[in-house]
Amino acid sequence: MSVLDSPSNNGCNSIYIHVPFCEKKCTYCDFYSIENTEHIDAFVGDVIAEIALRLQNITQPVQPSTIFFGGGTPTLLTANHIERILHALPTPLANAEITMEANPGTISPEKLSEYRSLGVNRLSIGVQSFNPSELEFLTRIHSREQAIDAVHHARKAGFDNVNIDVMFALPSQTAASLSATLQQVLALGTEHVSAYSLIYEHGTPLFRQMKRGLVIPTPEDVDAELYELVISTLTSAGYRQYEVSNFAHPDKECRHNLAYWHARDHLSVGPSAHGLLNGERYWNHRSLSSWQRLVRMGTLPQANTETLDERETMNEFVFLTLRSDGIPVDQVHRRFGFDVRTALGARLADWIQDDLIADSNGVLRLTSHGYAVCDELTVHVLEACDQAWESSRAGTQTNITATE
Repeated sequence: MSVLDSPSNNGCNSIYIHVPFCEKKCTYCDFYSIENTEHIDAFVGDVIAEIALRLQNITQPVQPSTIFFGGGTPTLLTANHIERILHALPTPLANAEITMEANPGTISPEKLSEYRSLGVNRLSIGVQSFNPSELEFLTRIHSREQAIDAVHHARKAGFDNVNIDVMFALPSQTAASLSATLQQVLALGTEHVSAYSLIYEHGTPLFRQMKRGLVIPTPEDVDAELYELVISTLTSAGYRQYEVSNFAHPDKECRHNLAYWHARDHLSVGPSAHGLLNGERYWNHRSLSSWQRLVRMGTLPQANTETLDERETMNEFVFLTLRSDGIPVDQVHRRFGFDVRTALGARLADWIQDDLIADSNGVLRLTSHGYAVCDELTVHVLEACDQAWESSRAGTQTNITATE
């Protein structure tokens, strides 16, 4: 079965806009951002220009059902900036999920109301912790009180789909301090929670602090215990875990992220943005000046591209869907020519018995226990699927040769 039998060829329905500005860059952050905000007005014009360039060069229909403003700190943009960008996108947008990442230190009731009036209908608030000392360690610009107020202001502005980002496994973080943060999240009642283990990304100030011995990472066993605390707390409160780090109330899963996790096409603009179109992955220059220079020349501002072959596409699809809302068995069979259940064999039965994987409605989905050991399971699943794919290709080749 060819990879052309792929949802990505039914058009591009997701658009990502990377906003690379921050008032202060956090020490742990590896996303491209700069602290100089004087170029925001020019940046908006260049984003609009890149959107036009992308639309001129794309061959499939673009009908946005999800739009995501990420960063950086998108809430440094004014309502007028957002309005200009939205007007540059293909229409209609009436039924689109339009998400904006938000820093509690850069929003006000007035700004949130303006965003909401423009059609922004999902807010992702980067809280990370409600513990003052942990916020200080993470070099966040907001306080505990500002984070709480941000959610209240969002509600008053009319947002009924709000996410809170939380971090765990911070140095010196205890189960008690993490539990206190989670209890505050539950008290605020947001529809979605994203919970990430702190990663020491190469090249960040935090990584350099670790290398100098100034910061000691949390031991792996403690990290695992804190992750299990996150899972048990949120699932017991009615959230469904639908990805390694993401939890949602029914029908409040992030549709934009699900498009990524199902390897669907997505058009991305802005410096450092990564997109996928017709099986070709591209990534833009990780430099505001280089990106701007190319856009103003009328050239796509991408640093490079790569085209995935069928095997790479299969491995990516299995990897992403397993770690999110489950591997769709029939879709794998249609696209890649093998049966996942057969590939996993007796091991799948063991995992089901051990309550690590559930097999229901044609989907192999990790359970809460399975998410806790996701990395280990992923290795075994990928090995089995890779072997099954290779066998299916060999069988196809044999049949062709016999026919000839």
